[in-house]
Amino acid sequence: MRDFLVSRRARITPEQAGLPAYGGNRRVAGLRREEVALLAGVSIDYYTRLERGRAHGVSDSVLEGIARALQLDEAERAHLFDLARAAAPVAPRAPRRPAAQRVRPSVRRILDSMTTTPAYVRNARLDILAANRLAAALFAPILTGPAQPANTARFLFLDPAAPAFFPDWERQAQDVVAMLRTEAGQTPHDKALSNLIGELSTRSEHFRTWWAAHNVRFHRTGTKRFHHPVVGDLTLTFEALDLAADNGLRISAYSAEPGTPSDDALKLLATWAATMDQAAPAADAG
Repeated sequence: MRDFLVSRRARITPEQAGLPAYGGNRRVAGLRREEVALLAGVSIDYYTRLERGRAHGVSDSVLEGIARALQLDEAERAHLFDLARAAAPVAPRAPRRPAAQRVRPSVRRILDSMTTTPAYVRNARLDILAANRLAAALFAPILTGPAQPANTARFLFLDPAAPAFFPDWERQAQDVVAMLRTEAGQTPHDKALSNLIGELSTRSEHFRTWWAAHNVRFHRTGTKRFHHPVVGDLTLTFEALDLAADNGLRISAYSAEPGTPSDDALKLLATWAATMDQAAPAADAG
């Protein structure tokens, strides 16, 4: 809570917040605590208490006021509420083994039916749990890479092949950090997520630096560029589709604009994948 609020108020100047400027003798780059309190309609002491992480019992209206004062976007506002919920004391309970995340047969059938669309199922930690044939071909560098289980974040930060596969590597990597930061706010007691963040923080300076920025982001739709080792460059649009019956799982599906070079490359990739599937039994038999 503290680091997130400090990072958000540091990026807003008094002028951006609609406050008068007081010359060049300010010792902080962004808003002071008292200015955030004024804009949010709370006392300085109350805001200071929140910034120190003592958020138990804070009302939604106060959080809304702080979100407006700090000009938070949708993802940042949701993260603020998640952090406030995480600050609430919980009764001790016996530890439970987390349920294994499985992709149901009906979901796998849906994936396999999407023959012209690369699609896979992932969890909130970005583990790829199932992929259709075209997705397996498109994301082969991730699925067959040395960092296992196949995880987009591990690939991006730990596999030297990642910058070649993602031409916009830095943007993709920062997006992934923001996605994991968002998930950490929603599920702060997820041990597997904590382990992943600890591993990446220990092994990647880029990850450590961007994690400390406390940026959060929703990743529901957008465009990604790939450089595939077989078919070359592709620019694809993705859609993230939450599975309502499977908490934390979502389908990521990719498509190309019809008639573009990326569309041609995706069709070529589908042909290549089908050829490889046909060749596999013969190779096994030999």
